[in-house]
Amino acid sequence: MRDFSGGLARAGEMCRRPLILVAALSLLPVLLLVADLVTPPAVRFGPMMVAAPALAAIFCSPAGVLVVIAVTLPCVVAASVVNQQLDTVNFPVQLVTIGLISAAALAASAVRMRRERELAKSRWVAEVTQRVLLHPLPRQVGPFEVASLYQAADEEAAIGGDLYAVAHHDARTQVLLGDVQGKGLASLEMVSCVLNSFRQSARHGSPLPDVVRELGAAFHEEVQDLCAAAETGSGSGSQYGEESFVTAVVLELPEDGPVRLANLGHPPPLLLQDGTVTALEPTVPVPPLGLEELNDGEVIVDRADFPPGATLLLYTDGVTEARDGSGAFYPLAERLRRWAGLTPEQLVDAVHRDLREYAGSRLTDDVAMVAVRRTPAAVRAAGVHPGELTEARRRAA
Repeated sequence: MRDFSGGLARAGEMCRRPLILVAALSLLPVLLLVADLVTPPAVRFGPMMVAAPALAAIFCSPAGVLVVIAVTLPCVVAASVVNQQLDTVNFPVQLVTIGLISAAALAASAVRMRRERELAKSRWVAEVTQRVLLHPLPRQVGPFEVASLYQAADEEAAIGGDLYAVAHHDARTQVLLGDVQGKGLASLEMVSCVLNSFRQSARHGSPLPDVVRELGAAFHEEVQDLCAAAETGSGSGSQYGEESFVTAVVLELPEDGPVRLANLGHPPPLLLQDGTVTALEPTVPVPPLGLEELNDGEVIVDRADFPPGATLLLYTDGVTEARDGSGAFYPLAERLRRWAGLTPEQLVDAVHRDLREYAGSRLTDDVAMVAVRRTPAAVRAAGVHPGELTEARRRAA
């Protein structure tokens, strides 16, 4: 009910705003006419009335521009009468000028509205694409609470080069978070390729090393196809070549026991436990997907303790490379300590809000986060949703 009433309020505000602009711009020539009436004849405000239709072209719809023109033209004539210019040679010139400017304003408004509709349609298509590729992750996967957040650097496109996915098969949960080289709509093909390969591998129950190899093979095939299409002029893959890559981290989470992870040139996941934050750095640096030949294609799998109640945060470099006004990077690990008791959903929301406040308009890269928490066995046995239990504890405190 709250979302519905909020939507009505926003819709009402959007409807009122154009009416206010039309009223304000229609009032402008009236105020200038009043100023002409109360000032000496040597001071003439009539020529300034042409600003009203011009401004209306920027802010109003064609119907709104017509209203402003309908108010401006009588005011121009009235101002000429007040200034005793109605019988002068210059009056027809002034009238033709205001007519031409009004016609141009009407046409400009129509063009602007058409482009705004096209942009809104393109944004809608991008948002639908994002929901298809990066659909919201389930809040509970096996014994794990999961939350995700995505924000594209190109806000008009609503999607970029970051990706994530979670799959559950045979009491084993696999998590992928990655960052495709480049951003914006041009990276969609690579995002789709990596996600489809991961989901297919997880569906077949492939172990972690095989998942990584299959991701690399699928990525290379996609790059080759795009480059071949670009050479024949039938595709847009010219930006991709032999040095294209995707940084990624892939986790394998059994229902009990340590987490297994393969880090492919990606920022290390952060383990949040009892108010401490530990970066799960790889024991051996491994190049990103697409550059496997740099280490002969060897897959390095590390292990780390992941006790019940602990939370793993996966993120892209758009988080840690965000800067404040002084140029300092966002201190993610330091900030995480203050949010130790939050659920995964609350955690990613808190980081996102803090990041936006920290970086402001300097947030220029795609941002993606996935938080995974191993639900304590006692909570699972009680059959209570972990988020509800956390909320109840917060209220009691």
